[in-house]
Amino acid sequence: MPFLNYERMGGVPDGEFRNRKPYPWVNIEGGLTAEGFDQLRGSMPDASLFEKWESVRRAHGQGYHDRYILHYKPGVPLSKPWQDFLAEIKGPGYDAFVRRMLGLPSDKKLVLTLEWYYGWQGCAVSPHCDAMRKLATHIFYFNTEEDWKTEWGGNILIMDDGGKLHRHSGPSFDDLAVAASLDPRGNGSLFFMRTEHSWHGVRPLESPPGPLRKLFIITVNQVNYQVIWRRLRGKDPDGYSIGPYQKPTGPHTS
Repeated sequence: MPFLNYERMGGVPDGEFRNRKPYPWVNIEGGLTAEGFDQLRGSMPDASLFEKWESVRRAHGQGYHDRYILHYKPGVPLSKPWQDFLAEIKGPGYDAFVRRMLGLPSDKKLVLTLEWYYGWQGCAVSPHCDAMRKLATHIFYFNTEEDWKTEWGGNILIMDDGGKLHRHSGPSFDDLAVAASLDPRGNGSLFFMRTEHSWHGVRPLESPPGPLRKLFIITVNQVNYQVIWRRLRGKDPDGYSIGPYQKPTGPHTS
């Protein structure tokens, strides 16, 4: 069974995407098949498998990005639907989508990294631009109106610096204009291209204790100096050691 809705994804105009301001982004509604979305949502990885990141220092004076994070490695205990979905992501159909959207030739080397993010009360993603090794990010939403209320926040903010800020800076939310505020619920996903001004973030969650905001994230990495250097040191593009999954023993803090 296919999980990706290739008809819906194929209908996204790549030229319009790449020319969008303040940087290329698109919110894809129904990017998964209805059955695929239900199967994946019903078998999300348990939070006990995740690292808990709290108060981890970030570069350039940027705020914390608190979250539960599960970085995919061989051996992560996943349900059959998730195993099948990850195999599909690594296949030719998704590769063709990425290359069409980004205008990339078929021979350019790409490396995908995969992560799940769960957020709890108070978690936030401070405004930032991604590292240069990242060509694009694809964020899939896995909450619905049944388990995440509008008033709890969690919207992904597409932000505009007017081309004035250096990516190695730490602006507050008030320093940037909000170009779009995306509701991360239902069968949708955000695909955006990394630029020198691709600012994005999430204000602190206002949920009660207990509920988790759940995302799955695909990062499209190019093979640059950083990626090569990390590989020589036995690490993947995100800096994780190459090797089998090991269950975390405690929170990750600065």
